[in-house]
Amino acid sequence: MRFLPTGEQSDFARTLHDLLGASQVPAAVRAWGAGEHGPGRALWSRLAGTGLFALAADEAYDGAGLLPVELALGFVELGRAGVPGPVVETAAAAVLLSELARLGEEGDDGPAKRFLPGLVAGEALATLTLPGGSPYALDADAAAYCFTVSAAGELRLARGAGAGAGAGAGAGAGAGAGAGAGEPLRSTDPARRLSRPAADGELLAAGPRVLAAAGTALGWARLLTAAQCLGVGEALLASTVQYVKQRTQFGTPIGGFQAVKHRLADTLLALEFARPLVWAAALGLAPWEVAAAKLAAGEAAYAAAMTALQLHGAVGYTEELDLSLWLRKARPLRDAWGSPAACRAAVLQERER
Repeated sequence: MRFLPTGEQSDFARTLHDLLGASQVPAAVRAWGAGEHGPGRALWSRLAGTGLFALAADEAYDGAGLLPVELALGFVELGRAGVPGPVVETAAAAVLLSELARLGEEGDDGPAKRFLPGLVAGEALATLTLPGGSPYALDADAAAYCFTVSAAGELRLARGAGAGAGAGAGAGAGAGAGAGAGEPLRSTDPARRLSRPAADGELLAAGPRVLAAAGTALGWARLLTAAQCLGVGEALLASTVQYVKQRTQFGTPIGGFQAVKHRLADTLLALEFARPLVWAAALGLAPWEVAAAKLAAGEAAYAAAMTALQLHGAVGYTEELDLSLWLRKARPLRDAWGSPAACRAAVLQERER
């Protein structure tokens, strides 16, 4: 089967690409890393205006329905532009709440009614932890809501989060969201802050349906991270190709050297092999397909980062060069929502059935 996006899907991806290209994303990333979330929130609002987050929520809660292919196409563009913030986590939280409402009895959609409209409209950012994922939440200091799902099937709103629930929560609730999260951990990417949420927050729901919804949300988080990795890898490769055309050695562009060509070709092949896996995972959402896509895209993005670093030489290490913003994302995204070892285990488990 050959996957080709429809005209509408291509138009949506192009709209995001153009919007992000005109939004000074590198400046927003640097501000986010310094703890200034204003430019990132403004960008977030523009992204929500395209309907991006509506693709992860049921229509009953102002969403467009759960559309993984369209959302994956969008997240490739987010990765290509290097957008900061808990974009994957907000989408996964929307999926979690939508699935929880779908699996519940009539009248059990309180959390969905309470939180989803704000997430869809871009008024609030969310982060979360899920069984099978990391115990650390991304950017809890910037998020209005920090959801946690325990292994026992308890969905909680982490203590200190949700202080600004309702319209405009995303604009002023960041400080409250981090109150119960503890000191953020260091990351290779300054724009990614990880912290362990408090475990004694408000109980929103409990039981087997919470674990079922969490499993679905985990798959979406892994898929969207794979799509981000694909975009990051493509951005790194494009920057490197442009650089080797300009940098000269012995009077000739280094892009003409055979060793450089081979390195770039290997990087391109890894990305091109990962791409159909991402689309297959988006179409089917089978756990092993999602794991295979995450593994291939994550490794391809990391390889693209290593290629970019080597071919840029010493200049690749400098913070002043925008390239560093993507270089620092490749490794954390490769390991987020499923390390290579965890993804390999998921694929092997399917083969052994």
